[in-house]
Amino acid sequence: MVEKIAKFMLENDKVAVWLNVELIEVKKSYAKIAMVVREDMLNAAGICQGGAIFSLADFAFALASNSYGKVALATSANINFANPAFKGEKLIAEAKELNRTRRTGLYQIEVRKEENNQLVALFTGQVFIKDKEILP
Repeated sequence: MVEKIAKFMLENDKVAVWLNVELIEVKKSYAKIAMVVREDMLNAAGICQGGAIFSLADFAFALASNSYGKVALATSANINFANPAFKGEKLIAEAKELNRTRRTGLYQIEVRKEENNQLVALFTGQVFIKDKEILP
């Protein structure tokens, strides 16, 4: 069921499609995804734009928090950038659930470079869990 949810989300999330996200592993409360930094993701300084990194982490967050089948929508998100990412580098975002109740969930997402495991960003997010099913 979790794989079906992830496939549905990947196909229907326009930003994830634009990022060309690769699913590495998904299970209940957890997601690991990747993207390669492209030319159109660079800022004026020639490094990966923070919004692209945020969007990668945010999609991992969405996969992990929606993995139970109920619609989970972000109520807050925060990101701290540790190191820059450059064109051609593959970034891995790993989302882990820290806490979940009937109505809320708290998640931590680490974005790291595949090549050397260097931390690029640390993202935390909270969701509100609705009664609605994620799959149509």
